Order: sequence, then C-alpha cells, then structure tokens
Amino acid sequence: MSQSQKMGPSEALVETLAANGVTHVFGIVGSAFMDALDIFPAAGIEFVAVAHEQGAIHMADGYARASGRHGVCIAQNGPGVTNFVTGVAAAYWAHSPVVFITPETGSMSLGLGGFQETEQLPIFSKITKYQGHVNNPKRMAEITARCFDRAMLEMGPTQLNIPRDFFYGEIDVTITPPMRIAHGPGDSAALDQAADLLATAKFPVILAGGGVIMSGGTAEAIALAELLGAPVCNSYLHNDSFPASHPLAVGPLGYQGSKAAMKLIAQADVVIALGTRLGPFGTLPQHGLDYWPKDAKIIQIDTDPRMLGLVKAISVGIHGDARAAAAALVSRLKGRSMACQATAGERTAKMNAEKKAWESELDGWTHERDPYSMEIASGSSHMHPRELLRALEKALPKDAMVSTDIGNICSVANSYLRFDQPRSMFAAMSFGNCGYAFPVICGAKMAMPHRPAFAYVGDGAWGISFNELLTCAREKIGVTVIVFNNGQWGAEKKNHVDFYDRRYQGVNFESPSWAGVARAFGCEGITVDKLADVAPAIAQATKAQAEGRTTVIEMMVTKELGDPFRRDALSKPVRWLKKYKDYV
Repeated sequence: MSQSQKMGPSEALVETLAANGVTHVFGIVGSAFMDALDIFPAAGIEFVAVAHEQGAIHMADGYARASGRHGVCIAQNGPGVTNFVTGVAAAYWAHSPVVFITPETGSMSLGLGGFQETEQLPIFSKITKYQGHVNNPKRMAEITARCFDRAMLEMGPTQLNIPRDFFYGEIDVTITPPMRIAHGPGDSAALDQAADLLATAKFPVILAGGGVIMSGGTAEAIALAELLGAPVCNSYLHNDSFPASHPLAVGPLGYQGSKAAMKLIAQADVVIALGTRLGPFGTLPQHGLDYWPKDAKIIQIDTDPRMLGLVKAISVGIHGDARAAAAALVSRLKGRSMACQATAGERTAKMNAEKKAWESELDGWTHERDPYSMEIASGSSHMHPRELLRALEKALPKDAMVSTDIGNICSVANSYLRFDQPRSMFAAMSFGNCGYAFPVICGAKMAMPHRPAFAYVGDGAWGISFNELLTCAREKIGVTVIVFNNGQWGAEKKNHVDFYDRRYQGVNFESPSWAGVARAFGCEGITVDKLADVAPAIAQATKAQAEGRTTVIEMMVTKELGDPFRRDALSKPVRWLKKYKDYV
C-alpha cells in the first residue's frame, strides 16, 4: 500500500505487521490490544497463545534466531509487559530482531496510579536497540514500521509502546514497505591493512562468531579459511557458525569448549575475529589452558563499531558485515604470495593431531574424575552425564536444531554439539537465564517446522519453563525436551563443593516424574536410565515431532559435576567474626 487511505489505528498496526511479513505473534490475550487481535486472522497472522509472557518473548526470540526474520510478541499492559523483561534481555545479548509490543495504560489516566499501570519505557531502556512510543494514533503505522526497521538494522529487540486508547478511531495512513539497509565490508584501508597482515601470517586462525550466522556468511567464511588453510574455531555458544564436518573446523572456544580449538588458537600469530565481539566469557581459560594468544595480531570485524577493541586489544578493526568483509579479504588475497602457504603442511598436521587427540579424549571421558564425582557416582545405576551427551550427539538427526539452557550439564554439552548448517544452536548467551531453552526451541520450531527441534534442560531450569507444555499441546507444536534429571542445581552445587566445604544451601531437591507430568499436560513422556535406550527414545520423539506432538525425555543421570561455571567470579571464603569461623 503506497497511497494514503482511511483506517483505524488497529488496522494500521496490523497492516504494518503484514507488510513486514509477520505470520505469528506470541502472547497472552488481553483487553489492552483486543481490537487489533480481532483482525489478526484476516491479515494472515496466527496468535500463539502461551502459558506465560516470558515464554512468549523467548518464543519470539527463537523464531527470530531460527528464521532470520522478526519475532513478535505482545502482552497486556502492566504485569503482562513486565513479564517480558528477562526474555528481552536475553534477546538483546543474542542479537535477535524481536519486536515486542507493549500496550500501555490509557493516555488520559496515565500517572494516576490506575489498574495495571507502570511506566513501561524506562524498564526496558537498557536492553533494547530502539524504543518507539506512539504519542498520537495518527503515527501508529510510522512508529510501528520504525520498530521493525531498527530491529533488523541493529539486530536486536525493539519496543513498540502504545497507549491502549490509541488503538481506536479513524486516521489517514500510508503503509510503507520495509526498509532494509545492508552493511558493507568496511573501510577499504582497514581491509587492505588486514590483508597485508594475513599475507605475512605463518599460523592464521579464524574465530567465527554469530555475525557469520546473521550475515549468511558461511560460504564466504569457508572460502577465506580454505584460501589461508586456517583452522576455524567457533566463538562461545555459536557452534553453528562454521560447519563441524569441514576439515578446517576445530570446535568452539569458551567454557567446556574444544581443547583442539584452544591449543591451536594459542599458536596463532594472526587471529581473524570474524563477526564476534570477543565476549569476555568466551575467551576465559578452560581445561587448565590459558589459550588466548598474547602476542598475536588481532583483526576484528563487527557491524557494531562499539565492539571493536572493547574486550581484547586489536591490531585492525573493521566496521563491517562478516560476509562482505570475508569476501573482500578473499578478493584481496587471491593470487597473492602468502607466508601461510609455506607452513600449510605443518599447520594441517598439527590441526589433525589436536582434533584426533580431542576426539579420543572425549571418547574416553565417560565420567568426571574429580574425587567428589567419583564418590557420588559410585554404585549409581544412572547414566554418567558425559556418556549421555556423547550418545545424544550420535543419536540426534543431522539437521537438528538444539537449544541449551543454563546449567552444569547443559554447559558441558558445549563439548558435544556439532552442526553443519547455521541457525541450528540457540543458547542463552551472555544473559544466562534459566528457563530459556524450552520456549526458545518452540519458537524456532514454528519458524522452521521441517527441522527436528530439541531442547537441553536441567531439571532445575525445567521447573521454570515446563508450563509451556500447555502451549505445545494446545498449539500442536512438536519439539523434544531432554531433561537431565539429577535432583540438583548443578552449577551452584559445584561452587558449594569447591568453595564452601559442601555446606549445601538450596541446591538439592526432589522432583516428580517429569515424564509423568508431560503426559498429564497432554504431551508424550519417556524415562531413560540406560545408554542403550537413548537412540530409540530420540527416534521415537523425532517421529512424534512430525505428528505435532511434544515429547519430554527424562534422562536419569548421576550427580557428577563438571568444571565450575564461574571459577573467575568466586574466591575461597574468609571469615572475620567468631560465630562464622566454622564456615570456612
């Protein structure tokens, strides 16, 4: 629609959603936006009714991350909107183009302390890329369109705040087409400088980040890696940023990452940080390895100039798109004499040796070997977490999408998750909130219904999000939830073991049969206690997905604990007061 015509503000909102290709909106029905909701079906928009608004924002996040399109959610003003906060923060750090619509108390009663009233813009001001407030019904289409444009331009959540009385009336409206602005490769001089550095590098290593995924730059990253003969590491929790089956892929850095990746990047003389902000948690020492190269030249490429050199000192900063920048570097280096060509054989031999050693170590690493875990697992009939994760790695369909929650076993899974196509792994990223994985995989499945979808969830985090089983049964969303049942908050319990002499507070609990709970919610439930049953359970659940049914597979595992999640943030306690002297 390019010509102005009369319509209601609700129609202007819905027409703008449709113009941006919106087909699903997640939320809980509320009177504040009911006038717009009434015409969703006529616009081809499905309203996905969830169990909790935090589930809605997480589903919108998963939808956006899986599809590369907007994820959209809406809530009742006041308490419905405040329930979005955690999910918005998660989407912010995942760079997800989510548009969350927040109807507000009516304009004539704002500030009077009425029913379900709060100031809705300040709450989200630090975790959004843009906040659009409709200050006049005549601006409904304009500001709605801007929220959608900014979400894509800046790759992050945007808020559309609308006083609830502004949905009504008659206005003159022009629905504008979406504005999409591509990011270029970056400054030509910086690219030239980067190419010169790479031409002299004897051991170049690529660190492929989320920017490779978001830019659709897999082919360009492969071309650059193959030209240089460079090992490629995945940045933390972006195990899908480079195909795991490619000969140059060496695995992820960060917590519970690949020792092969860590040992190889430690030898680099030039690192290409391709589409990554080099987040501090993704480069911490791990497995006893302080692997970040101290003397390497760092070339960092990011679409956000504020990220360049923020965490790590860099030699060249390129404000550009990962895909376009990789292609520009390939163009500059093709046919050029490069030092890495002379060292290719030696580098390949080292890479293959480290990858083989790491795979062999994982094969033999069937259980944790620290004294606590050895003691706690002895005599248990349950599966060891690591042997289960290895079995899951082998049993998952090749084109599976996997979301991971925060927690001990889910984090250890970083060693075992391998993907050959982008938009396959959805982790809670830097915000690290529990209850993330299940609703996110539901949103991803709705965006990509042809792909098998799995959520890895600890039994603690599962207690936060299992209410969305109602949504799966009602909306016929077919996903598989793998619940690691060990009766504890494992990441925090590890801190009690390592720092507080096993003085447990709030980390042990008893749960019901989660398989039984799933069946009570109208979903499928399976309990697995033997490795031999893992693959058949995955196959059964995958078949159920194709029929629109969700399955909870309750994996019974020992209480073994992996390395502490936040070793960097804790210290041995020191007690000064006499009454606390025993607590050291």
